[in-house]
Amino acid sequence: MARIERDGVGIHYERHAGRRGHTVLLSHGYSATSGMWQGQIEALTAWGDLIVWDMRGHGQSDSPDDPALYSEAHTVGDMRAILDACGVERAVIGGLSLGGYMTLAFHLDAPDRCEALMLFDTGPGYKKDTGRDGWNQTAAQRAASLEQDGLAALGTGDEVRIAQHRSAQGLAHAARGMLAQVDDRVIQSLPSIALQTLVLVGENDTPFRIPSDYMEAKIPRGQLAVIPDAGHASNIDQPERFNEAVGSFLAGLERGA
Repeated sequence: MARIERDGVGIHYERHAGRRGHTVLLSHGYSATSGMWQGQIEALTAWGDLIVWDMRGHGQSDSPDDPALYSEAHTVGDMRAILDACGVERAVIGGLSLGGYMTLAFHLDAPDRCEALMLFDTGPGYKKDTGRDGWNQTAAQRAASLEQDGLAALGTGDEVRIAQHRSAQGLAHAARGMLAQVDDRVIQSLPSIALQTLVLVGENDTPFRIPSDYMEAKIPRGQLAVIPDAGHASNIDQPERFNEAVGSFLAGLERGA
């Protein structure tokens, strides 16, 4: 376990040593933590170092009081700072749900730091204001519930159930500042992604099936994997199938496919 400090905010991360030359950086979903990747550590370190981390407001990372310290830009900056602290110039960048969206945002900001992308059970945002406004209303409602009911408001999703958080207010700030979206920059960037990109989704993750098909179609080198009998937390629902799909993608990178 390790930490970086960014303007007084401590960010928790873990680097697991691998047996080959790649580095994979994985970001978790909203209200989950780096603990959601426990079932991937052994499998992915066969390909190289694996870095997992807790977003600000989540898990063992700090939850600053100032809501202005939670944003897409802060999250992307945290990811860049973790790679810098590890001495990693380029990595395979991946994530689930909010972590997948932040993967796309990171590529938009720092394409030179990305070797390939992996997008799990996620979406690229919205072109139309109406869709974005609906998403943001849901994020605001989640924040309000956390402020009213505390951590009991988190629900029982698999990736959430195994998470341990320190601050309901931090998660509320993260919902308003990181889960909520402000523009269409990310979705508009899809056709410009020149990297090999794995788009993976659980068969039963209905809300994200259409966005996954859309990303696979728009990203020139995108490839789609559907995990049978899996929901939104596909890596937890079907870890062996998930690891096999990711391992096959990483093997393709090694072959230069």
